[in-house]
Amino acid sequence: MPGLGKTILARKIYNDPKLSYEFVNILWVYVGTEYKIKDIYLRILKFFTKRIEDHLNDDVDTLAKVISAFISNRGRCLIILDDVWVAEVIDDVKKVFPENKKGHQIVMTTRDRYLATYANTEPHDLKFLNGKESFELLEKRVFSKGGCPDELVNFGKKIAVRCGGVPLNLMVIAGALRGCSTTNDWQIVERNVAQHHYSNYNRDSGVFVEMSYDRLPQEVQTCFLYCGIFPRDFDIPAWKLIRMWIAEGLIKPQQSYTLEEIAEHHLNDLVNRNLVILLQKRSDGQIKTCRLHGMLHEFCRRKAANKWLFQEICTTVDNAVPSIQDSDTCRRLCIQPSTLNDFLSTKPSAEHVRSFYCFSSKQKQTELSRNEIKLLHKAFPLIRVLDVESLKFLFSKDFNQLFHLRYIAISGYIKALHPPLGDFWNLQTLILNTSTSEPTLDVKADIWNMLQLRHLHTNIPAKLPAPATTTGKTSCLQTLSMVAPESCKKNVLAKACLLKKLSIRGQMASFLEPKGGISNLEELKCLEHLKLLNDVLYINKAIHLPPAFFRLVRTVKKLTLVNTRFSWSDANKLAQLEHLEVLKLKENAFIGDSWMPEIGGFSALQMLWIERSDLESWMASSLNFPILRHLVLISCDKLKAVPLGLADIHNFQEMRLDNSKEAVKSAKEIESKKPKFKLTIFPPETDSKDTQ
Repeated sequence: MPGLGKTILARKIYNDPKLSYEFVNILWVYVGTEYKIKDIYLRILKFFTKRIEDHLNDDVDTLAKVISAFISNRGRCLIILDDVWVAEVIDDVKKVFPENKKGHQIVMTTRDRYLATYANTEPHDLKFLNGKESFELLEKRVFSKGGCPDELVNFGKKIAVRCGGVPLNLMVIAGALRGCSTTNDWQIVERNVAQHHYSNYNRDSGVFVEMSYDRLPQEVQTCFLYCGIFPRDFDIPAWKLIRMWIAEGLIKPQQSYTLEEIAEHHLNDLVNRNLVILLQKRSDGQIKTCRLHGMLHEFCRRKAANKWLFQEICTTVDNAVPSIQDSDTCRRLCIQPSTLNDFLSTKPSAEHVRSFYCFSSKQKQTELSRNEIKLLHKAFPLIRVLDVESLKFLFSKDFNQLFHLRYIAISGYIKALHPPLGDFWNLQTLILNTSTSEPTLDVKADIWNMLQLRHLHTNIPAKLPAPATTTGKTSCLQTLSMVAPESCKKNVLAKACLLKKLSIRGQMASFLEPKGGISNLEELKCLEHLKLLNDVLYINKAIHLPPAFFRLVRTVKKLTLVNTRFSWSDANKLAQLEHLEVLKLKENAFIGDSWMPEIGGFSALQMLWIERSDLESWMASSLNFPILRHLVLISCDKLKAVPLGLADIHNFQEMRLDNSKEAVKSAKEIESKKPKFKLTIFPPETDSKDTQ
């Protein structure tokens, strides 16, 4: 991110007198966005000769040779390249060191992780300041050698936290606070931290995010600004953001890639450019949750408003009732739940609006009356995207007329999806969180007639209707999360044959029988993620994985088993899944006290997660898990040791132990044998030397 202190750190290195003992020549070169390699070469050459005019007409190859000759006749050289934006700069500067026998070095600063890892596989990442460090910097910049007055300390700490750990933010705010001596002044600044940042950064686009934004492809620019619809400091689920981008038509089709793959690439691009903060990764390494930094959130809101990308409906300073702008240009509206009742009281009508969002970072849902819900439906008759998960939603007859909807995310006391929903032929994504006490959600709507439906997410198992016919066009469904086992009939899965992600929850005993519903999974030729969650706490008879399990789900890359209580001997059947990369075994997915995998299995497995297991003895080595990278053990308190043979796995990089204290000693032994190995132990041990 801009403002973290990359250039300042590089300057400290550049000005460190100790460097003169290591390097004869120390050069500083600012690159920037509008670079020309000839200009960079001339800046480097200027350090070695004052007769720079003799080389103004030389081409770049000649200049590289001249610089190389100077470097060859001198001692070690350090070149610092500040603010690099393209990989060509790195390659071009390295040309002046054809044979680096003297150990010349290049230091580079960049905002782009792609470039950082291109230059060095392990770049140095600057971290955000914590709350204490932020306040110390703010205090020093405002009061110099004096301390912060006691009556201003609490305001100062709140302001420091709102700067998000970015030193440049703190410097900007410190400038606004100098000369402010009253609590009222500091309170005003605290309320307007984001506005202070934006207005000050706008004076100098060289330090503001505009530079990074301008270098994005136009499609990615729009996707980035769109992130501003979420509230400040909102943890954004990556899968939800990707679904919304697609529903909004922000992702353009490309040959050989699905819309989801293109959108995921855009999100990774934004994270690698440090425009979006990565919060959590999925077990397969992809982004799970992300967030906009406060400074960037303010940029997105303002830039999006200027481009009419979306409008935020807010109460005014005098608490006036919020309203929609007169212009019909803005097609997307977002609003806080606390403002919604006042907004609906105006009985809004806006046919031009295509998207409506109401997000909240609080757990408590906002309740609306049935009449208010009707007003919401009537206000936006042509709406395409509706995300109101923060509300307790009620269906009405007016809702059934919103057949333009492509994306729906709702919550409420919902027992069933009734037939009228089947007329939503444009619907691509349906996310439903119900608070009903019923064990399943009865889907009465003909989802097989909804030919655009790609993703169906429910928080309780859905009971799906049987398709009227298995002939005709197949369903576009890619995600079913989650369904009841009894819904996995042959005709259902044959219709949904393009499924990539399937989550099944319920009583698994009959489903897992050789002639049970699990045999129908062979209809799914594209299945990549499979989750089996057994709801039965006490099982009278042992259940087993069918012998042909590996054949039924041979394409699966990620498998999660929860409370299935298979025998550990059955785990060897999973080893035959030649594409399996992630295996999660949770809440006694397998029972027994020992596991000895067969040699030659799990050839593609990179991540293994074992949680709440009675496992005591586990024998394994590189022969069983040849490319394992990441191991997680949670509440495996009976496991005596992590197999020491795992240390022989070349790719093994990271291990996490939560509440598995018996295995800690062996885990540390593995760590001691592998350089750059990351071991995390929770809870941390009391001895500071052993705390990971």
